[in-house]
Amino acid sequence: MTVTAVATPAKSLLTPGDHALVLIDHQSQMAFPVRSQDVAVLRLNAGLVAEAAAGFGVSTILTTVAAESFSGPIFDEILAAFPDRRVIDRTTMNAWEDADFVAAFNAIGKPRVVIGGLWTSVCIVGPVLSALEQGFEVYFVSDICGDVSAEAHDRAIDRMIQAGARPLTALQYLLELQRDWARGETYGLTTGIARKYAGGYGIGIVYAKTMFGAAEGGHG
Repeated sequence: MTVTAVATPAKSLLTPGDHALVLIDHQSQMAFPVRSQDVAVLRLNAGLVAEAAAGFGVSTILTTVAAESFSGPIFDEILAAFPDRRVIDRTTMNAWEDADFVAAFNAIGKPRVVIGGLWTSVCIVGPVLSALEQGFEVYFVSDICGDVSAEAHDRAIDRMIQAGARPLTALQYLLELQRDWARGETYGLTTGIARKYAGGYGIGIVYAKTMFGAAEGGHG
């Protein structure tokens, strides 16, 4: 059988308009027990995803749990990207069991969802498994979440992948939304977020812009 390559992206690649982003329980008090990665890095990654989603116009839901009584406010990095966005506060650990949250998600009307939450084994696993069971195509951002131990984080990741969810990272999410440096309308947005959050990669982008004029639709 002959197979011919075609210059077209895989249908599984994300675009800004084909999915909803859900950011769950990125709250200050909830972050204290995280040990599977540095909380400062987790916050940077969450800010990167939030700014990418806001900049590309991705339909986004922000939700917290027990914000007033225990868990504290949502991270400033996320609120800065969505200063006027309503934050849905819940009592349920699994956001997918909250009627207000589900109504907001259904109002968006997307069959594909990208989920990121603070605790891997609670904030993400519950919604991911629930969405998969209900027939949605589910992705999750693995480096904007953490857990009380590396073991807890890794087992939660394994469980979601085994159920059919697709993992990606914060930087991967940003670059998948851009995907072509000739897209001049979002070139500055993408490189700006990379410089702000992605360390040396951002420096590399500045170099490429200087050498090749990528901002004018040149080389990527």
